[in-house]
Amino acid sequence: MPRPRARVALLAALTALTLAACGATDPEEPAAPATSSATPGATVAACQEPVEGFAVTTDADGRPLPERTGGAPASLLTGPVTAVLPDDDVEPVTTAPQQQLPVTVESCDGETVEVTDTSRILAVDLYGTLAEIVFSLGLGDDVVGRDTSTGFPAAEDLPLVTPGAHDLNAEAILGLNPTVVLTDATIGPTDVQLQLRDAGIPVIFFDDVRSMDTIPSQIRAVAGALGVPEAGELLVERTQEEITAALDLAPVPTEAPSIAFLYLRGGMVQLLGGPGSGADSLIRAIGARDVGTELGLERPFTQITAETLVSVQPDVLLLMSAGLDSIGGPAGLLDVPGPAQTTAAQEGRVVDMDDTTLLSFGPRTGRVVEALARAVYQ
Repeated sequence: MPRPRARVALLAALTALTLAACGATDPEEPAAPATSSATPGATVAACQEPVEGFAVTTDADGRPLPERTGGAPASLLTGPVTAVLPDDDVEPVTTAPQQQLPVTVESCDGETVEVTDTSRILAVDLYGTLAEIVFSLGLGDDVVGRDTSTGFPAAEDLPLVTPGAHDLNAEAILGLNPTVVLTDATIGPTDVQLQLRDAGIPVIFFDDVRSMDTIPSQIRAVAGALGVPEAGELLVERTQEEITAALDLAPVPTEAPSIAFLYLRGGMVQLLGGPGSGADSLIRAIGARDVGTELGLERPFTQITAETLVSVQPDVLLLMSAGLDSIGGPAGLLDVPGPAQTTAAQEGRVVDMDDTTLLSFGPRTGRVVEALARAVYQ
């Protein structure tokens, strides 16, 4: 069965609220077994099975990790906090990855793509995850452009191929003459990606799900497609170590707090994150409870009533920074029905994080977990 698609669910919810949504289609190919092989003639699956409990309860191969002990007991935040990464740039796991080409890739849209040249890479998706992985593999010097979400310092000077928010521009991409395009269904319009493929450019669709569990499979898929599987394994190992270290620093509260992940846009859109939103896995990772999951929501994002939010009274509200800014910051929550009636908003227990950083689930996730834990707990 296809796994939940948080981006698609969010777009559907926004469409129901008569907001414009991206026209990307959602490749629904079943996940293939994980493989890191990239020897000449080998086939790499762009969609691979996630690793349940990655870096929290299991390692990258699904083996149990020692039980977490956590840091010292702590209390919840007492005022609004913006969670910021201690270092927001990427760090290559190697500067000269050994590469084996050509590679045959089973794209997530069902097409078979052959990669013979990675000298001019373009990696684009809604969260900036794919480009973050490419740079972390040590191939950043071969990247020729970026999307709006790819804003870490190492990539910020690259030309934009999404001049209008998150919409891909075919002419801008063709002008960069990429030799391979890495993408997924979170960005589009899909006609642009297919146009690039028709122009003879290898275009690979990767899994568009973002969560803690998909980190190793995503890294392995990208590394395999680019012919650097060994660098991919090094990156998976480093990412696991960083997440585990961040979790060891996270305090152990006396009682697990409840956190509601809200998606707000100008007070008109009020969605509650649930299973598959991505934030749910981060919330669990820092020892807290995801309100949307506990409510029994069936979709990653669901429009809720003010009464529902008031009835659950979450201990902490978690938002994307742009969403919080759209209502005037933490004080603006007191003007939005629902959040305004929660003790969390009234007492300022509000945490926000940069939109693309929070849900990117790339090699910097250890830093995301650390920043979120430090923001939520004192």
